[in-house]
Amino acid sequence: MPLAAITLPADNGRRPAHRTGRRALRNGIHFIAGLPRSGSTLLAAILRQNPRFHAGMTSPVGGLYMALEAALSRRNEAAVFIEEAQRRAVLRGLFANYYEAVESEKLVFDTNRVWCAKLPALSQLFPQARVICCVRSVSWIMDSIERLVRRNAFELSGMFGFDPGGTVYSRVNRLAAGDGVVGFALDALKEAFYGEHAEKLVLIEYRALARAPEPTLRLLYDMLGEPYFPHDFDNVEFSADAFDLALGTRGLHEVRRKVEWIERQTILPPELFARFEHDMFWRHPAATGRGAPIITRQA
Repeated sequence: MPLAAITLPADNGRRPAHRTGRRALRNGIHFIAGLPRSGSTLLAAILRQNPRFHAGMTSPVGGLYMALEAALSRRNEAAVFIEEAQRRAVLRGLFANYYEAVESEKLVFDTNRVWCAKLPALSQLFPQARVICCVRSVSWIMDSIERLVRRNAFELSGMFGFDPGGTVYSRVNRLAAGDGVVGFALDALKEAFYGEHAEKLVLIEYRALARAPEPTLRLLYDMLGEPYFPHDFDNVEFSADAFDLALGTRGLHEVRRKVEWIERQTILPPELFARFEHDMFWRHPAATGRGAPIITRQA
């Protein structure tokens, strides 16, 4: 079945990149967020083929942003001297200063799953930016993480606090908790999807990206108002071996050379796999009221 892009905003996303007025980010910024194991690293690896773009795996900017938020809050007794305009300038300056040292001439795609929870602030700091959310069946996300754990049978994963105990049941429960890797990302995505700034989002289903990468990317470029770049989907590679090894989960950010869809059977117990079968909330008939566009493949 063909790709479908549903519930597009009225302007179809054709808006110019936001200009910050500084040397960095002169060509704008967008964000990549969404659910883990859903194609965000793959999408960034594809986008970085375009010489006009900067994209990569999870950046440190999200953590720095939250640290700055805390430092600017009333928890700091000197915050009484900080005006609203100063808070905005400091937070916006974080992005400009970080990317001035990285890519000052490119359109930036910053990846971090926290951005869905920061959408009201991002909408004010960067009014023209979009948040691209990679999504997937939560059951298959759990399956994918469990496969990584079993592949690294002699390593303990930082995703579970390097705990040597546990079973597939306790691991899935931990992932699904509100502060778990999957649970937090899912809650943040729902917050953004049903919120007042949902039109800033672009949801891309992993099935669409893996099965039909070229039309998926064409739709995304169109929504971002960017001229299309002919990507090579047979030669897409990315790895972060040092980062993944430090986390005790080798292969976490590894991207295969060829973009393709691979059918497989789940390794999860049946009741665990079925537990999340209704969590693809963006597919529910009444879920599109806020107008977030969704790039999906129906079969």
